[in-house]
Amino acid sequence: MNQEYITANAWSIIEDDFDKGRVKSSESLFSLGNGAMGQRANFEETYTGDTFQGSYIAGVYYPDKTRVGWWKNGYPEYFAKVLNAPNWIGINVTVNGVALDLNTCKSITNYKRELNMKEGWYERSFTAILPNDVEVNVSAKRFLSLTHDELGVINYKVTPVNTKAVIEFSPYIDAGITNEDTNWDDKFWDILSVTEADQQGFISSKTMKTEFHVGTYMQSLVFVDGQKQNLKPSVTQSDSELYYKYTLNVNKGEEASIQKFAGYVTDMNHKTSQLIDAAKTVLKESINLGYETLLKQQKDAWASIWDMADITIDGDVKAQQGIRFNIFQLNQTYLGKDERLNIGPKGFTGEKYGGSTYWDTEAYCIPFYMATKDQNVARSLLAYRYNHLDKAIENAEKLGFTNGAALYPMVTMNGEESHNEWEITFEEIHRNGAMVYAIYNYVRYTGDFSYIPEMGLEVMIAISRFWYQRFNYSQEKNKYVMLGVTGPNEYENNVNNNWYTNYFAKWCIEYTMLCLDKVKDGYSDDYNRIVGHTKLNDSELDKWQELVNNVYLPYSGKYDVYLQQDNFLDKELIPVSELDKTQRPINQKWSWDRILRSCYIKQADVLQGFYFFEDHFTEEELERHFDFYEPLTVHESSLSPCVHSIQAAKLNRMDQAYTFYLRTSRLDLDDYNKEVEEGCHITSMAGTWMSIVEGFGGMRVVNDTLSFEPRIPKEWDAYSFKVNFRNQVVKVNVSQKGSTFEVEGNSTLSIILNGEALKISPSQPVKA
Repeated sequence: MNQEYITANAWSIIEDDFDKGRVKSSESLFSLGNGAMGQRANFEETYTGDTFQGSYIAGVYYPDKTRVGWWKNGYPEYFAKVLNAPNWIGINVTVNGVALDLNTCKSITNYKRELNMKEGWYERSFTAILPNDVEVNVSAKRFLSLTHDELGVINYKVTPVNTKAVIEFSPYIDAGITNEDTNWDDKFWDILSVTEADQQGFISSKTMKTEFHVGTYMQSLVFVDGQKQNLKPSVTQSDSELYYKYTLNVNKGEEASIQKFAGYVTDMNHKTSQLIDAAKTVLKESINLGYETLLKQQKDAWASIWDMADITIDGDVKAQQGIRFNIFQLNQTYLGKDERLNIGPKGFTGEKYGGSTYWDTEAYCIPFYMATKDQNVARSLLAYRYNHLDKAIENAEKLGFTNGAALYPMVTMNGEESHNEWEITFEEIHRNGAMVYAIYNYVRYTGDFSYIPEMGLEVMIAISRFWYQRFNYSQEKNKYVMLGVTGPNEYENNVNNNWYTNYFAKWCIEYTMLCLDKVKDGYSDDYNRIVGHTKLNDSELDKWQELVNNVYLPYSGKYDVYLQQDNFLDKELIPVSELDKTQRPINQKWSWDRILRSCYIKQADVLQGFYFFEDHFTEEELERHFDFYEPLTVHESSLSPCVHSIQAAKLNRMDQAYTFYLRTSRLDLDDYNKEVEEGCHITSMAGTWMSIVEGFGGMRVVNDTLSFEPRIPKEWDAYSFKVNFRNQVVKVNVSQKGSTFEVEGNSTLSIILNGEALKISPSQPVKA
């Protein structure tokens, strides 16, 4: 049974009662971020119940030394951990000397959390009776500023209901924090100083080993019934904490409130010696602007994002809430302002997976950012990998590859491989293909081929060299084979000739050779530079060509499908529908040995290849493969339902497409995998966007032209979305009665609609 405590609402995530058992889940779901920092929705005041404290700074990490019982050459030396950063949200509250703590209150009523996605703020409110029988109304609103991305703001209000009260607010910053996950219980932070002056508090700290310097800061204003109080607080500090205490005497029904301005400054953006000065500048600007102005700026900034990124769904509130939650979290995680940053699979919502960059970015996220922002954001994500090319070559060298071959990491912060699971680190090498596909996808969508001679071709050559060396020639098959890999389906490890990996590798080399010819013809200076640098020659290219002409792709004549791997048909093919429901999810119920011997597929594998290379196959081939593999797929990866939704829509199986859409869009809201307390699945959220735009909307790029084959689930009255295609914004409206296409700006745009070429002129929508 999935959780269903989140109230259906088109623009907000709402929890309307307090349950100690789901505090950690809600901390994930109500998380905030602004691309530069983020935090789980921990309570500001003391909470002695079960909680998962988490505040994070983009790009700041620690290389936690790998912990295994054995060691093999090439094994990653560390796992890159996103760090739980110093806590700046804390505001301890006492009422008549008794701590406000929802774990110890006699009663809690009128409890409500709201994450307002339209305006970018989070608010919690409740009525509580404390152990001393004082009844209080409490509300706390919080946001992380998009316009001042080093700043967070809290407005915390307490009103005594049944008596006058002495209310103490103790805002604090605390650098004595630890990660939920650590291999060796290492100390991640070194606290350098704790200082305060003029009611401004600062903690200077640095990460161990990586030596990121961070300044955590705060300043607060206090009010009674909206009137600012000029109080001098008491100060308490230790080697790791700094507390102020403001004491307010309030009558029954009077509102005591505190506005806290706080956040981080880092040496990624400022000189180390000037961090405190930088924090003081942020505080001065934010205090001068004031809470209400900052909140209005926040609302305006989010309105601008939603104007381009929103997807509307009429007639299905849960589906509407799901897609907006996904879009909101993607924008909280990454805004494309800093090419040093990338998109972690948990974003700022938790620490699982280390918070590092996976192949998810290239396979799932780039299309979302390309279409809802501008091509420069996607280009920055590609440049991130180009900037790590030397490290990718080093990664391959550690495994014995030569001649500039590159293996991009499964997990990274700085380009080095830092994944700790053997079967993934060494065998799940299909990630290399995603790097090349992202370049291809970018060029196809934006028309910007210039990226390839500037940066992309060097990446493609290095990856092609890896693939060439990773294949070996089989005398038995008279073909080139690839042994000992793990495909996207991680429920099969160390298999031979995973079709997806073999096909992807073959395509990568073919696309590289195609681009080499285009660069040679049109960008001769770049071509000479690249060939000179890489020492690529005709002899090597001839060997590549001979390989791609003879790559082995496992196939079953009996079922008329490509086989997931050589021995797939040695398995007992029992559909998932015949599995006892008490055995699900199998990754929590079965031994790993049993999973590996089963036919069950964690996520799209062969079908992932059919998604990427849809135009290589007929619709009949897609249908045949879908019917063979989907019944064997348990969808226990967050990345699986979106691909199947897109393909089901392509096959006009709208009931199935809709079911998969709901699962991907509400994966976290309904906690399908029973793990949301660890954080949200940020990268799969981009797949949710694709399931509407590419699935239901049928959007593709065909011969440099935007193409649509719109369909609509019977559960919806209508839906709409916008895409930015080559600097022209197209708005698509689909209803049960038909479709409308509009183009913004002053230029006409050619599109293909259901196979027919059309032109859209500004102010002249096309209806179909």
